[in-house]
Amino acid sequence: MLETHLRQDRQTVKLGLIKVTNDLFPGETFETVCSIQEGVFCQLAGSVLSEREVRQIDCKLREWIQADMPIYLVEDKDGYYHYKVDGLIIKSVHPANARSSMVDVFRIIPFSSGYVVDFIKDESEMNSPFTMPQRLAATYAKSERWLTNINIELVSDANRYITEGRHLELISIAEALQEKEISDIADMILRERRAVRVILIAGPSSSGKTTFAHRLSTQLKVNGLTPVPLALDDYFLDRDQTPMDEDGNYDFDTLEALDLNLLDKHLEHLIKGETVETPIFDFVSGMRSKKTRTLTLGPSEILVIEGIHALNPALIANLSKSVFFKIYVSALFGLNIDYMNRAPTTEVRLIRRIVRDDQFRALSPERTLSQWPSVRRGEDKHIFKYQEECDVMFNSSLLYEMNALRTFAECALKKVKPDSTHYATQLRLLRLLSFFKPLDLSQLPFNSILREFIGGNIFPPSKHESNIELHKRITAERSSCPINNN
Repeated sequence: MLETHLRQDRQTVKLGLIKVTNDLFPGETFETVCSIQEGVFCQLAGSVLSEREVRQIDCKLREWIQADMPIYLVEDKDGYYHYKVDGLIIKSVHPANARSSMVDVFRIIPFSSGYVVDFIKDESEMNSPFTMPQRLAATYAKSERWLTNINIELVSDANRYITEGRHLELISIAEALQEKEISDIADMILRERRAVRVILIAGPSSSGKTTFAHRLSTQLKVNGLTPVPLALDDYFLDRDQTPMDEDGNYDFDTLEALDLNLLDKHLEHLIKGETVETPIFDFVSGMRSKKTRTLTLGPSEILVIEGIHALNPALIANLSKSVFFKIYVSALFGLNIDYMNRAPTTEVRLIRRIVRDDQFRALSPERTLSQWPSVRRGEDKHIFKYQEECDVMFNSSLLYEMNALRTFAECALKKVKPDSTHYATQLRLLRLLSFFKPLDLSQLPFNSILREFIGGNIFPPSKHESNIELHKRITAERSSCPINNN
């Protein structure tokens, strides 16, 4: 299993970009900054590229690709693949191909101080419109400014805090940054309290949505508001009414697996201050319980809804958008290993999930890695496409989190044996983790988002993903045994 952004064809493009940047701008440093949709945002460290210079890079890169130049792997050492590209030694955390012509299809689009390398399906998409995700880009930029303000830019900077015995300072800075952001979001909601009655929270797997929701609720209480949670999971249709996917399996991830009519009706009544009887879904039987929960929103109360479909416009299609405040939560890890090699955000989320599943869900790393492609497809289909619908984005990554997760993750990943189909993924993740110095967690705050994955959280754990997994497992078991089918 290999994430699309780590394909060798795409890593080869990166080697080419470093090579042509060195040729065109001697003395400048190529920098990969962050993921942007299917591509990556690149720039020169400390410099601004003009559109003309970006076009030069594009032209020279395509000349290098056309020349079909050899790429030599010199050695695999210290966590890096050392490549020789036209006399230039380049260190890459991920492997590339042996020829410059072996690349994925891409286009280069000028953006901000640099450019986006956008990987596309084929040449026919070369001139198709590219819509820049402005909120995502702005959130990355904000995180970059914070890192600059505290003089932390690379993994080595965070490691230095630990080596110098200043790990508590590193933890305090990271947690303070997040608490300030959560407080700011609560203040935004307070300013709009006359209109806003419902908060919608969505984000991909292992982004820390549950802890964020609890901490936001705490800040809302400080502001005099009373948050009232409502679980989308309880609005699942009974199993015999659940839509099927293209393979003939129950599709629990689709929006149509929810009773949208009932949800729409309940939200309408709640917003008006009326009382409703919300459903309780039994994930073991796959049916709605006969019991219900009585729910009413008072004048100072505000509804909080968390779920993968929370930002999908179809969820609230028949209701006034002004009463909703939408938040997108994702772990947009900001520290690069070095200027040329970043720690991919998706890899960080995968490591979070492996640790959490191993610690608290009795799921082996093998099981987590087997599920991951399905999780990623669901995110692409149901979450990422709606991220720009939000009113605000929250970056749930912490400066020290990979240092904190390393020991837990290494322990879990060692359970993956050499004959496993996931052994290559194990090696890739262990390579990434090796760049982070382990961190003492004895004084980690108990309300930290990271506690959601390593334990010791003062907040109750999320039931969403475990409920969905339980629903899928029981359904699969029963479908394989006709006697037990519902």
